[in-house]
Amino acid sequence: MAKPVVLVVMDGVGWTEKDKGNAVLHAYKPQIDELMTKWPHTTIKASGTAVGLPSDDDMGNSEVGHNALGCGQIYSQGAKLVNESIESGSIYQSSAWKDAVAYAKEHGGKMHFLGLLSDGNVHSNISHLIALIKECKAEGLNEVRVHALLDGRDVPETSALQYVDQMEDLFKELNDGTFHACFASGGGRMVITMDRYEADWSMVEKGWQTHVMGEGRMFPTFREAVETLRAEGNYTDQFLPGFVIGENGTPAGTIDDGDSVILYNFRGDRAVEISKAFDYMNSGFDSFNQVKKPKVYYAGMLQYDGDLKLPEHFLVEPPHIEHTMSGFLVEKGVNSYACSETQKFGHVTYFWNGNRSEKFSEELETWVEVPSDIIPFELKPWMKATEVTDLMVEAIESGKYQFLRCNYPNGDMVGHTGNYEATIIGVESVDLNLRRVMDACKKMDYTLIVTADHGNSDEMYDKGTNPDGSPKPKTSHSLARVPFAIYNGPEGTEVKEGNGFGLANVAATVVKLLGYEPPKEWLESIIK
Repeated sequence: MAKPVVLVVMDGVGWTEKDKGNAVLHAYKPQIDELMTKWPHTTIKASGTAVGLPSDDDMGNSEVGHNALGCGQIYSQGAKLVNESIESGSIYQSSAWKDAVAYAKEHGGKMHFLGLLSDGNVHSNISHLIALIKECKAEGLNEVRVHALLDGRDVPETSALQYVDQMEDLFKELNDGTFHACFASGGGRMVITMDRYEADWSMVEKGWQTHVMGEGRMFPTFREAVETLRAEGNYTDQFLPGFVIGENGTPAGTIDDGDSVILYNFRGDRAVEISKAFDYMNSGFDSFNQVKKPKVYYAGMLQYDGDLKLPEHFLVEPPHIEHTMSGFLVEKGVNSYACSETQKFGHVTYFWNGNRSEKFSEELETWVEVPSDIIPFELKPWMKATEVTDLMVEAIESGKYQFLRCNYPNGDMVGHTGNYEATIIGVESVDLNLRRVMDACKKMDYTLIVTADHGNSDEMYDKGTNPDGSPKPKTSHSLARVPFAIYNGPEGTEVKEGNGFGLANVAATVVKLLGYEPPKEWLESIIK
């Protein structure tokens, strides 16, 4: 007979033997080790195309991870999502786009586009920029400025001028007596603006000075800037110093009061810091000296950090998701229970239910939030794992629910601090509490699935070292696969062979264990 199912998501706990500060590998974790050796287990994909991102070089995140876990399907994210939004025109109906246009019009300001200029399709795509500029003219804006970061990593290392020429041709096509678009500034992606993981805020400061203040070496044309700097320093595109476009000492387009600014990159890792600089500039932001703080409307192509809600405004909404697991279980009359602390509560509810704020059924869905402490996570790496476990054990032993899920945020939130020692404690805290969940499942004869939504704590060191010789901390997610194990399942439970399974295969596995036939829209179950 089918048994109730409990699903535990260990946020940010990747599974790999690679040791670049692997806090998971080195943590004392007898429960996880037991699950990944003595019970049916495998590892599954949690990044790249397996969660709807453009390529397998794209790290997964909690938002897309819980989307996939909760709906059993792969929905377009990142570049795919932007492509579809532009093709359908929905991007221009977003409140962020409408507000950005309206703000510039109302204040007689300029529309600025900042981002990576290439068709590499990893961080951005020039086709998106072109479409947005054309729409600016169609909607009656008068002045558009482009602040172009040069690639040379995701495309050939000295291919910049082909994209520059493409943009100059566009400007010639569009510019007339009522509309004027042009380049305003530029520089290599590894020199200005596009720092990541807070490794070098001076890059962002240089970008601010170049794009916002119009300070730097000035050239009359973008082509002349690239050709001159290449000749002088033998630079490839990604390492070109920042520069300003202008004539007679006057920049072509500083970012000023009354302007709107759109960061058209869709990938988040190198978009977070410059977004912080704009969104937080009047909120005690002190990562560098912002001599100039213009009153602008700022928006990103996407929201680059769901936990920080950064940026506040963004053009492309998360995907519209149908055929979710919660909707399916409500139709079957299944009582479900979801629990986490504040940091990931939205992930086991909103994102799990397909970016839906409301429950499918007030009667059948129970959501419980444990308020997170307002304290740096490295100072209390156990977070609220015990409180979440208390509630989960109580809910299991109540016998009321047929499907229960929870998220332990420790591996991700502590992992983001870059503190290796604290992250080990965070992982061990989750493991310690797993024992109580396992014991409750054994007592009540429930099936337990333990997995993760993406990697993070498995890779705590970045390339290079600090000046004192210590490892350079890495605060971002990883590309690691994640653990998947089934504890106390029905007799004869076996996982299928192969390494092609991902987070989106978990939903069918859950409902199969519950005794139901998965919907045809879902990816196949991981168990035989």
